[in-house]
Amino acid sequence: MLKKLFAFTLVGFLTMAAPAFAQDTGFDSGDTSWMLVSSLLVLMMTVPGLALFYGGLVKRDNVLSTLIQSLAVAAVVSVIWPILGYTLAFTDGSMFIGGLDKFMLAGVTPDSAVGTIPESVFIIFQLTFAIITAALLVGAVADRIKFTSLLIFIPIWIVVVYAPIAHWVWGPGGYIGGIGLDGYEGMFGMGEALDFAGGTVVHINSGVAGLVAAIVLGRGMKTQRDASTSTNLILSVIGTGLLWVGWFGFNAGSALSAGGSAGFAMLVTNVSAGTATVIWMGFEYLHKGKISVQGTLSGVVAGLVAITPAAGFVDFNGALIIGAMSGVICYLAVTYLKELLKYDDALDVFGLHGVGGIVGAVLVGILANPNIGGAAGTAYGNDMRLGAQIISVIMTASYSGVATYILLQVIRALMGLRVSPYVEYWGLDLAHHGETIAEYETHLPKKLPGTPSPKQKAPGERTRKATKKSASGAKKTTSKKKSTAKKK
Repeated sequence: MLKKLFAFTLVGFLTMAAPAFAQDTGFDSGDTSWMLVSSLLVLMMTVPGLALFYGGLVKRDNVLSTLIQSLAVAAVVSVIWPILGYTLAFTDGSMFIGGLDKFMLAGVTPDSAVGTIPESVFIIFQLTFAIITAALLVGAVADRIKFTSLLIFIPIWIVVVYAPIAHWVWGPGGYIGGIGLDGYEGMFGMGEALDFAGGTVVHINSGVAGLVAAIVLGRGMKTQRDASTSTNLILSVIGTGLLWVGWFGFNAGSALSAGGSAGFAMLVTNVSAGTATVIWMGFEYLHKGKISVQGTLSGVVAGLVAITPAAGFVDFNGALIIGAMSGVICYLAVTYLKELLKYDDALDVFGLHGVGGIVGAVLVGILANPNIGGAAGTAYGNDMRLGAQIISVIMTASYSGVATYILLQVIRALMGLRVSPYVEYWGLDLAHHGETIAEYETHLPKKLPGTPSPKQKAPGERTRKATKKSASGAKKTTSKKKSTAKKK
């Protein structure tokens, strides 16, 4: 009896649902399924992947703050992207910025399509790229930026910096490599630049912005006192594993279809990551006599970053070369460049993402194989390609750097950027969020020798002249009283 009832119910359900299943939407179910999965993989790269990777590298009184920074960025960008970011990046406008046709996702319906997939899926996929780009740059100043200032900075940065650059490279009519420009010869006649999955849009953009933020905010107190900031590399290993897996959605998903291009992008991504890691370990062993966990994780990230712009254009040999070069150059950048230029990039955002993105963007101009992605590099007879790539790097870095600097200075003037030395010394977790995993702090006195005063201004933050004058005036009064007392 129960079996008959179940069978009758199932038949009835299928009969009612048949029209919905039979509806012809024009979408490719395989491509749509792959892009849904890719979107989830790229979101996983930020939360929890990047959050854990960054959280394990900072000191333990900043772990919670660093974790919540990634989560907060994901939440804020999830709001601003569909409202304004998407239309500025991916609708027709000018060569430099999109229009407002899809402000608040106007006109987007379940039947809207981008190629063979629903536009809603494309929007989510591109949203996850915007999220991780913004989250990456925060790593440069994760241990000293005010949380409230960060929440104001991120949505404005997405609109002012990220969306225009995304339009330049991937949007309709974008002047660096955008789609739909028939007969366009590119900047200075060099042709359109290649960026398969975000070497310029994501990595150079976030790396340069992170470098600018690190310079504007100044060196961290704890970095000067103790260069080693890693508190729990177990978290970082787990985070790196999630990044590696998620990167397949990042690069292979950028094919926007479940086909040969996605499969080959996945292959060369893994090859580059493995090669860069091996090279990094070898250099570190020769340099320091040991292979560190943190260094090995950096090697993985360097290889993944560098192959990103080239994933859909290079063959196996090209992936080996890109992986090897990124391992060498990023190692030198992380090891020597920071000390040479005296900037404090807390989590090596520029050394890994900025430099790695530049390496990949330049090398794809040499190694692009027309049999893989249809575009030829210098090694395959296109003498102009390398020039186009270099121009794209310069334009992206210049705009990102200048725009980020201006935005940071405006926010600094309005509400400040950096926490006070007292907060920075004791950690952002307790000061910003009222929570901490550093239990040992409760057993320490509230004031230690050499601890900054709670009222002391953070390095790099402007101090009011009136405050300085009153302070100096008080000192002079005291000294006069003392001298008068001595005479009496």
